[in-house]
Amino acid sequence: MTNVKIRNLVKKYGDIYALNKIDLDIKDGELFILLGPSGCGKSTTLYSIAGLIKPQEGEIWFDEKLITSAEKKYSESPQDRNIAMVFQDYAIYPHMTVFKNIAFPLQILNKHREEIKKIVIDAAKSLGIEDLLERKPKQLSGGQRQRVALARAIVREPNVFLMDEPLSNLDAKLRVFARAELKRLHKRLGITIIYVTHDQIEALSMGTTIAILNKGKIEQVGKPSEIYNFPKNLFVAGFIGSPPMNMLDGSLKKDNGNIYLDCGFTEYKLPNELHKINNEKHKEIVLGIRPEDVFISREIVNNSVRAIIDIIESMGREFEIHIDVGGKILISVLRKIENFSIGDEIYLTFNDKKLHLFDKKTGENIFASNFND
Repeated sequence: MTNVKIRNLVKKYGDIYALNKIDLDIKDGELFILLGPSGCGKSTTLYSIAGLIKPQEGEIWFDEKLITSAEKKYSESPQDRNIAMVFQDYAIYPHMTVFKNIAFPLQILNKHREEIKKIVIDAAKSLGIEDLLERKPKQLSGGQRQRVALARAIVREPNVFLMDEPLSNLDAKLRVFARAELKRLHKRLGITIIYVTHDQIEALSMGTTIAILNKGKIEQVGKPSEIYNFPKNLFVAGFIGSPPMNMLDGSLKKDNGNIYLDCGFTEYKLPNELHKINNEKHKEIVLGIRPEDVFISREIVNNSVRAIIDIIESMGREFEIHIDVGGKILISVLRKIENFSIGDEIYLTFNDKKLHLFDKKTGENIFASNFND
């Protein structure tokens, strides 16, 4: 059981910041997700925690124990940190059986033979691979190899699990089951897991807390629901969500007691509480709205915008409707499409309780109507 604290972590390669003053507090027992696009610094953060990368600045603590300090030129060796890592490629030994792969870290610790056998069998049973113990890795599927790697990590009884995109080599169907399996494992063990992924579905479905990184910096840290419903800025809003949040550029216009988003080709009346926003300070605005909060109809309704259906994609249980609004494509996600067809003229409205307004220059979220729910 371990809390992990990261303070002012900096790692540079030449003039490029891989990590730029990273601060994180990872609580004991969390399944903490490091999420972001390629090159954002998430794996560098993980490897710094593991002791495989030495930062130029900053400190890392396990509870009250300092394990890395660039300023003090101190770095505890990886083997002394009592961590277990699971990599993208699983890193299991091809010449060993499943049993020997799982047992290997216990042999390094000079555990007794009978104790090793019991621990390995218990770990294998917990992951449903007890019938595979005599097989070699080449005889296993990708999902089975992933379970072997997890079992080998479990038997270490580490303070912290570090996982670097462990599901990325699995097919889509198996990833769904593997995500649920990892959540059950986390619930059963109650151990701190720090998990790196670029897959937002993994992050939202698995994590207790998510940290979103971009270009070596932390953009936002929060619970999955907070990240999705209250994105701090344009980057987070655009990165989280599938399909991503719709964005409309414009400016705020106040007229006759009402306030509008002026997009040039159309105006959209905004909720009255937006009057408190200084339209002189925030001149250029981006309106954000999730696809599930975009509604369409055949008839003109109050505060609607004329649009044309561009593409209809069937996703099985729902439809993604791509809508041309003055040359800008927005997406609506609907369960039923009521005989809508490509090229149809329709009228668009938004769920005003789910609007976001971002300052276009700073990217900051300056208003979210669901903050007031």
